[in-house]
Amino acid sequence: MRRPGRNLLVFLAGAALLGGAAVTPAQAQTAQTEARTAKGAAARHHAADDHLTDLVNPFIGSENDGNTYPGAAVPFGMVQLSPDTGHTTGYSYSDSRIRGFSSVHISGVGCGLGGDLPVLPTTGDVTETDYSKYAAEYDHDDEEAHPGYYRVGLKSYGGIGAELSATTRTAAQRYTFPATDKANVMLNAGQALHKNASTGVEVLDSRTIRTAITGKGFCQDTKPYTVYTITRFDRPFTSFGTWNGAKVTAGSKSSTSTGRNGAYARFDTREDRTVEATTAISYVDAAGAAGNLRAEGGHSFSAVKDAADRAWEKRLELVEAQGGDTTLRRTFYSSLYRSFLAPNIGSDADGRYKGWDQKAHSAKGFDYYQNWSLWDTYRTQTQLLSLLAPRESRDMALSVLRIDKEGGWLPKWGYGTVETNIMTGDPVTPFLTNAYQQGLLKGHEEEAYAALKKNADGVPPTASPAVGREANTQYLKDGYAPYIKGRTHAKPGDSDFDHGASATLEYALSDAMLAQMARDLGHDEDADRYAGRAQNYRKIFDPTTGFFRARDDKGAFAGPADPAQSEGFHEGTSWQYQWMVPQDLNGMIGLIGGKTAAEQRLDSFFAYDQLLQDPVKTARDVWVNGPYDYYNADKYNPQNEPDLIAPYTYLSTGSPWKTTDVVHSALTLFTDTPTGMTGNDDLGTMSAWMVLSSIGVFPVQPGTDSWGLSTPVFDRVDLKLDRGYYPEGRFTISAEGTSATHRYVRSARLDHRDQSHTYLTTDDIRSGRNLTFTVGEKPSTWGTGTGDAPPPVGVARK
Repeated sequence: MRRPGRNLLVFLAGAALLGGAAVTPAQAQTAQTEARTAKGAAARHHAADDHLTDLVNPFIGSENDGNTYPGAAVPFGMVQLSPDTGHTTGYSYSDSRIRGFSSVHISGVGCGLGGDLPVLPTTGDVTETDYSKYAAEYDHDDEEAHPGYYRVGLKSYGGIGAELSATTRTAAQRYTFPATDKANVMLNAGQALHKNASTGVEVLDSRTIRTAITGKGFCQDTKPYTVYTITRFDRPFTSFGTWNGAKVTAGSKSSTSTGRNGAYARFDTREDRTVEATTAISYVDAAGAAGNLRAEGGHSFSAVKDAADRAWEKRLELVEAQGGDTTLRRTFYSSLYRSFLAPNIGSDADGRYKGWDQKAHSAKGFDYYQNWSLWDTYRTQTQLLSLLAPRESRDMALSVLRIDKEGGWLPKWGYGTVETNIMTGDPVTPFLTNAYQQGLLKGHEEEAYAALKKNADGVPPTASPAVGREANTQYLKDGYAPYIKGRTHAKPGDSDFDHGASATLEYALSDAMLAQMARDLGHDEDADRYAGRAQNYRKIFDPTTGFFRARDDKGAFAGPADPAQSEGFHEGTSWQYQWMVPQDLNGMIGLIGGKTAAEQRLDSFFAYDQLLQDPVKTARDVWVNGPYDYYNADKYNPQNEPDLIAPYTYLSTGSPWKTTDVVHSALTLFTDTPTGMTGNDDLGTMSAWMVLSSIGVFPVQPGTDSWGLSTPVFDRVDLKLDRGYYPEGRFTISAEGTSATHRYVRSARLDHRDQSHTYLTTDDIRSGRNLTFTVGEKPSTWGTGTGDAPPPVGVARK
């Protein structure tokens, strides 16, 4: 999450690309879509019979600040070609005009980011250069979206059909104009979702236009970065021009500006009404964009669309879910789809990428990735990708190590080629220790450990754009990060001193994960030191209130004593951060009086009695108070990251059935509608929560290989675990007869062994074949025995 908006868990209600005709006429396309959907409806209960891309609704989360985008992308693609309607992060289902189709978007962020090179087809003379004024009207009756494909009929300019698709590094467009000799394609280099510092446009020949766009900003100002684009049309344009500010110059071949700036290409569509274009992008240089165009361009729009559909079908087939109604299945596969949208390829087709030292480097033996919403993704999406996309996850981890090598420090929230420093704590440590624990850092273990140790024991130098563990000096000295209200920020972004209490908890969690890695690698002295620091959560516990509280730089507790009014927590309250000690829940439970007292507090936190009476109403009216309402609450906030693990705390109090009750209630918030998210998806974080909680296997200790268990919502789920890195495998989770009434685990078996523990390890999943739940109408004694809960992580040796 980030500000001004954040998060949201969205859940499931109740309990690309399509092949085909061109966009015009619109009725033919719509009829084909409906026929295809009807064909799949007869087999909804059997994933093997579905075309899974038909089950994905990219419009979910596009209203009420879910901040998703409906446009075209392939898994982890550099390009996300999608409409921008005037919303700060791109598209809002409530808007009625499209400003352009731009090539870069991030799913579910809370601040404006990307939106580079909005392209819009128009007709007539070019006189207006502000895209908020020349935007085209549309309505949802003439709009559709599928994985890798988007289509809309623009009502303005005589009616224009627009279709979008994508490859990894190119944006494919097909525009169908009315008959006119003034059909224009506007390429707006000077306006975007972020702040453009400077732009340049060049008309290279009668079919090709090039741009360089330097932008900055994400919630706050950042270092600038540059995106290079080159757009190639399928036929020569009849005329062209550029604009600078409000001045339009016909025949001009170039323009540079720090304000509005762009170029247009004009076509005669009186006989041939269709214009196709391919835009390639690069973060390295103009040559990189041209190389990406050569490598991935040159195909018809239909071929690109069909290839994108196949790419998404292959990804979605990694999870075969059986059972559930249409709404559940559509919501589930839509969440799985969004889980594969990021991080994004950052290297060009030739392997070059722009490092955080702002120099060109070459990725050899791996693909370089970028866009790191680590405070969000380290809790859910990182682990899901480790299971389903281990090869890509390995490359992602290696990319983060390259950031340290070339930029001087590990990232916190990285966008493109720069650090934004958004959010707090030390999220990169559990991200990388997860990769290590999942076996993804083979051959790079010591390299990763050295980078993590530097990060955990120091603070970035003044010249570095990174803030790292900004409060580390005080944390290492006193055992906590101080909360210093009103402190001037030394660098752009968020400050750990503004959120000292939550930063302390985040640091301690990361210390525990690093202690485990250090122990495994034989660094026992370091392991003991980090394990001791993992107990620093105790330093901010106030025994007079029974809750965590921020301390100031003199050691005094700061802010109101009321835990619902607490200060010093990032996007949450002491109530909500109470449970964020996954490394030592037994120790935390002991602080608040033992299991009985902890369970009573959990029951109050989740409004458990109300939940049992009406789970849907409790989720919507008691837990959720608005997409960005993080403070002044004593209840569970399923929309935001600090609470993602909280339902699984019941595993450690001996009441695992209550985990299922809470999780299944939270899942009702996900729906198959544009309002199916009540807050930001954060690059797949909330979607991954939905996927993992729906299949009943959840990463309860982020940064390790522990997976907590709860009742699945499907009768059977098959996970394909053979994507090019691990030996071929499949893991099946079954819970025959699972439903809203039969939701309690009575027993479990892992292959041929009784499974009394409420957790698995990654080795259990990768070496096992079947996890079988027997479910019933009432809670049982399953998982309540001594030692059944997930054990502590990174504890000091006795």
